[in-house]
Amino acid sequence: MNKKVAVILSGCGVYDGSEIYESVITLLRLDQRGAEVQCFAPDISQLHVINHLTGEETAESRNVLVESARLARGQIKSLREARVDDFDALIVPGGFGAAKNLSDFAIQGAASSVQPDVLSVAKSFAQAGKPIGLICIAPAMAAQIYGAGVICTLGQEDSDAAAAVRDMGARHQACAVEDIVEDSAHKLVTTPAYMLAKNIGEAATGINKLVDRVLELTQ
Repeated sequence: MNKKVAVILSGCGVYDGSEIYESVITLLRLDQRGAEVQCFAPDISQLHVINHLTGEETAESRNVLVESARLARGQIKSLREARVDDFDALIVPGGFGAAKNLSDFAIQGAASSVQPDVLSVAKSFAQAGKPIGLICIAPAMAAQIYGAGVICTLGQEDSDAAAAVRDMGARHQACAVEDIVEDSAHKLVTTPAYMLAKNIGEAATGINKLVDRVLELTQ
């Protein structure tokens, strides 16, 4: 039987939503492995909108679910419709949207919190013993999902982001861009992706390993 995987998106675009390459690589690998995928996103306003040509903030207002639908070719549901019993695993790609819309880590750092719908769904997977994959900056949510002592990676051990994650109670582990870190006790798999990647190929190597391992953990 094909495995069913929920994917949470956070908008469309690296600076204010889901990182597009990370999201597409994730969805492609899941398809290649024969998984059945349903994308979700919280039906909320983005923190802000960034002009990806100039890097400047604009006066626009955009909805996370509506923007995420661009990546999912319209095949997406509100996160409030997600039910853990319908899926075998959960994966969350990175991009600043994970730290701006799914949480406020980009603003609050170690004092950050996870958006309530995101936290509720992720915790339900964790409590059910179902594997979760967090990519790029998304592992910054690990401590709120699992509690103190959870093992994860953002890539470099000496980064400000890694220090903040440690301050939140997680055990940060350095990891090369092409590799993964697994917390076997929690069935959590993380990879640095564009926290370290210099090109799409480097990001893909680690993400493919993450997807493969998450699927293996559903057995």
